[in-house]
Amino acid sequence: MSVVTKGLQHETDRQKESEQALNLNPIQQMLIGPGIDLEFETNVICTAPEPSLYETVYVTSHKGACRAGAFSPDGQLIATGSSDASIKILDVERMLAKAHDIGSTDNQEGQGHPVIRTLYDHLEEVTCLEFHPNKPILASGSRDCHVKLFDYSKTSVKKAFKTINDVEPITCISFHPLGDFIVMGTNSPVIRLYDINTVQCYVCSLPSHQHTGPVTSIKYEPSARYFVSSSRDGSIKLWDAVSNKCVNTFEKAHDGSQVCSVTFSRNGKYILSSGKDSLVKLWELSTSRCLIAYTGAGTTGKQEHRTQALFNHTEEYVMFPDEATTSLCAWNARNASRQQLLSLGHNGPIRSIVHSPNSAAFLTCSDDFRARFWYRKHLIGA
Repeated sequence: MSVVTKGLQHETDRQKESEQALNLNPIQQMLIGPGIDLEFETNVICTAPEPSLYETVYVTSHKGACRAGAFSPDGQLIATGSSDASIKILDVERMLAKAHDIGSTDNQEGQGHPVIRTLYDHLEEVTCLEFHPNKPILASGSRDCHVKLFDYSKTSVKKAFKTINDVEPITCISFHPLGDFIVMGTNSPVIRLYDINTVQCYVCSLPSHQHTGPVTSIKYEPSARYFVSSSRDGSIKLWDAVSNKCVNTFEKAHDGSQVCSVTFSRNGKYILSSGKDSLVKLWELSTSRCLIAYTGAGTTGKQEHRTQALFNHTEEYVMFPDEATTSLCAWNARNASRQQLLSLGHNGPIRSIVHSPNSAAFLTCSDDFRARFWYRKHLIGA
């Protein structure tokens, strides 16, 4: 009996650990559902709000083009990075509270102000941001060839507590789901894996496995078995996260165009990619084929700048900002039916778009110096 009791206690501990790894409580897990899985039902009725129903509830401005954005794993904080080399961390609840106070501007400091930290430690444009999966740490990559780690739990923080130096401008970063490693892409084709405690760098021992052009996007799979990378060379590569070797390559994934972004579905079965051909594609890993192409975004076809395709928090919709019209294209993730467009209200190309991991909210960062926080105010039945 005592052995069984101890075992059951251990089971609940393990359950708690896995829930903490996802940073979701059981109610949130129920609300956002299991995510996309085309092996089962394809015509599922969407419960999440359509992306065109979101509204801007807060706008923050930088002194230069806004180029990077990130949500914290619990969805409570966002970070924005700019070509003016600054980073801002904003509190989501405070932004929502400010939305009720009409006429509030970004210059009002003091109690309840959404911008809780402003970080200055880079010398050039901030290109990518990522929150640590379980500690109050924000990682930022920059054109100054540095990755900086900031401890934002300290109210007076301005500088990083750790710097990873590289020889190439950083283009993309992704934390290992347990937080001990960070994988990064640069203007070099070679992918780096860093131990963030020792700052030791690892690269794949087989040069032939690497890309042949600068790396544009990199992401760990939620269970950390793999990570995926995309490159200007037009390919997508799947890497074994333990051996650091390339296990699959999708050549000419976007018909030879640069691949701009890659991300995993929550169950790790699919990769969502976008390219400069304005197409968004869903790849099935078990068969190495493109299952769905989400088409019809953009009137120009060719993108001038890199942008990202992403899932909403329930993976019921795929979202992609159109460069020519600065509007948001959205599709039903399962059957690729076009949804209504949403005008994003920016005066320049959207260079970064990120969705909240657990609620109907997303962030757009643009060359017009602004970052807009979007939120679906009135949920169904509310």
